[in-house]
Amino acid sequence: MTERKSSNYNGFRVAVAPMMDWTDRHCRFFHRQLTRRALLYTEMIVADAAIHGERQRLLGFHPAEHPTALQLGGSDPHKLAEAARIGEAFGYDEINLNCGCPSDRVQSGTFGACLMKTPALVAACVAAMKRAVNVPVTVKCRIGVDEQDPEPALDTLADAVFAAGADALWVHARKAWLQGLSPKENRDIPPLDYGRVYRLKRRLPQKFIGINGGIQTVAEAKAHLGHVDGVMLGRAAYHVPAILADVDALVDADPAPVDFAALLETMAAYADAHIAAGGRLAHVTRHMVGLFHGRPGARRFRQILSTEATRPGADSAVLRRAFAAVEDERAAEAA
Repeated sequence: MTERKSSNYNGFRVAVAPMMDWTDRHCRFFHRQLTRRALLYTEMIVADAAIHGERQRLLGFHPAEHPTALQLGGSDPHKLAEAARIGEAFGYDEINLNCGCPSDRVQSGTFGACLMKTPALVAACVAAMKRAVNVPVTVKCRIGVDEQDPEPALDTLADAVFAAGADALWVHARKAWLQGLSPKENRDIPPLDYGRVYRLKRRLPQKFIGINGGIQTVAEAKAHLGHVDGVMLGRAAYHVPAILADVDALVDADPAPVDFAALLETMAAYADAHIAAGGRLAHVTRHMVGLFHGRPGARRFRQILSTEATRPGADSAVLRRAFAAVEDERAAEAA
């Protein structure tokens, strides 16, 4: 039997969740301008796609994104091990196994949340990935699926993956209903049960347990950190990205403030480079429309990016106009 590599997981206190169609490389680069310390996750990449697909398009990322984790989907230990090796070679800081996505597409591939029904298989996948790479291997799951009792279901999965060498377990504190609810409904309708995740941490005090699901503010994240090791922000970080400017304070005693003028210059240069390589401005700016949510100029900023960034030939001048509109409204309000 191959000797299992020891853990080198540093225990990221804050992470931005993997979100399909959202946390692509442009989103992650933008988020990194707002937080130095949060762990950023890719969208889920199916193991087969990582092995056989266009790797640079699927897995490539900007060095500035570090620390960044690759989330893989799959249920074949050999394929996941190979995909993990590929991800490590690309430079990812962590490989994560998706055991929480409830979509029909994921279920048809026998992975995602349905894997909670087969903890032994999940453990085999984790063990194979651990043997394949030197970076940490982690798992993201729900508290249970369908009619499972979350008490034994989550304990059984956690014990299995940690016995297999998992470095951390991130738990979305809801059940997933694989029949009868859409993926969107599965993010809202099953009730949150943070207490279940807290109990898991109390039972496994030496293991890294992170929590995810419905966390809207940095204050809420701080409260959770009194019970678990890490907090994962999802839709709140995407729709109101400015909250990421405050998460480093959960890790650093003296965090560096975000310089929004510098952020503009960085994102403008990044957008123009992407356009020069054949991309479109909207690929970048679609992730930025909520940056000033709740602040003066937010509506105009959103309007400019939503309409002008999609036009043929749009470049960073659009982004500069959007930022200028925010400054104008701030100045008018202060006058």
